[in-house]
Amino acid sequence: MNVEAILESIPPLAVYLVVGLIIGAESLGIPLPGEIALVSAALLASRHTLDISPVWVGAAATIGAIIGDSIGYSIGRRFGMGLFEKLGNRFPKHFGPGHVALAKQLFTRWGVWAVFFGRFMALLRILAGPLAGALRMRYPHFLAANASGALCWAGGTTAVVYFLGLAAEKWLSRFSWVALLVAVIVGIGMTLLLKDRTRALIEQLEDEHDWETLRHAK
Repeated sequence: MNVEAILESIPPLAVYLVVGLIIGAESLGIPLPGEIALVSAALLASRHTLDISPVWVGAAATIGAIIGDSIGYSIGRRFGMGLFEKLGNRFPKHFGPGHVALAKQLFTRWGVWAVFFGRFMALLRILAGPLAGALRMRYPHFLAANASGALCWAGGTTAVVYFLGLAAEKWLSRFSWVALLVAVIVGIGMTLLLKDRTRALIEQLEDEHDWETLRHAK
């Protein structure tokens, strides 16, 4: 199997569309591997034999994030917090009461900054748009934080991975296989690490809630 030939047969436009659609759907509230898609595309862009532009990869990711979050915001504003109760019943691993409570606590504490930095957190990357709408955050404030966060996350990630890929290409003769494998491993590792951290925060929040309930019951 000639991996190089397969990679060269992929139209650059298809790469941009896939990146934008995956990240857009993730921002909308659908748990998809947006980071893995972005890292993989940025690594492909670092291949001098492929006609994939890192600028367009970053742009596709940014546009997808802004549009997806905006649609999620509209849905959250339309259906309110009741939306998360329904989603929690059907998808407890992603929209359980603990996840929503933690995200809501971060929004209450940090406001629009939760939207900006939420682009770098797996939990808020999925919940930020719908939750901001449900909490009636003003859309101009949401859009400014959403767009700036998406630009920093997508542009920064693409630039870092792209230049690392250029450096690695000089040393790895079978870069196509190794780079994609590293991208998947790093992406999965980061996802698991963030999930563990999120799970710990949720458990801490639930323990505090149980303690408050018990204290008031007395």
